[in-house]
Amino acid sequence: MLWRWSIGLNICQSVLLLLLLLSAYADLRTDRIPNGFILLGMAVGLGISLCNGRALLGILGSVSLAFLLLYPLYKIGALGAGDVKLFLMIGGFCTAEELLVILAGAFVIGAVFSLVKLLTEHNGRERLCYFLSYLSDIMRSGHWKIYGEDLVQDYNTYRRNKIHFAVPVLFSAVMKMGGLY
Repeated sequence: MLWRWSIGLNICQSVLLLLLLLSAYADLRTDRIPNGFILLGMAVGLGISLCNGRALLGILGSVSLAFLLLYPLYKIGALGAGDVKLFLMIGGFCTAEELLVILAGAFVIGAVFSLVKLLTEHNGRERLCYFLSYLSDIMRSGHWKIYGEDLVQDYNTYRRNKIHFAVPVLFSAVMKMGGLY
């Protein structure tokens, strides 16, 4: 398994951790994760995984699983494209099982971040009303729409209601590498 802490982080873990750290930094600074950076990370992950004896089919399976699970969330605006691509990159480094653990952990940590943000911004009622209105629109029209797309025009409102998901992803990967789950 790639995630053992025997003497410290192995090369695969160290590189992935560095890439996730830089991704979180980019997300916090610019609200996006550069595509070139993700492609570089995917290529490095593929190379390291192949050198560690992982089968190409297993790597493609992890990457495909990330895409299949997260693309629908991107389509409705629940995740950004960079977040989805970040998990595609992670799939190049770890098995499908490890990916699922990191993914689940990231969503739990992201939920905690969101709750803290709701409490500090004091906008829980506003967010709940917006969410219920969003669901009502979908049920009435019978079509999905992008969640929060109308908030993007008002940058302050957009920032107040956004978390940078690359940070929970980083925390989740660190916890997985550290053996916390």
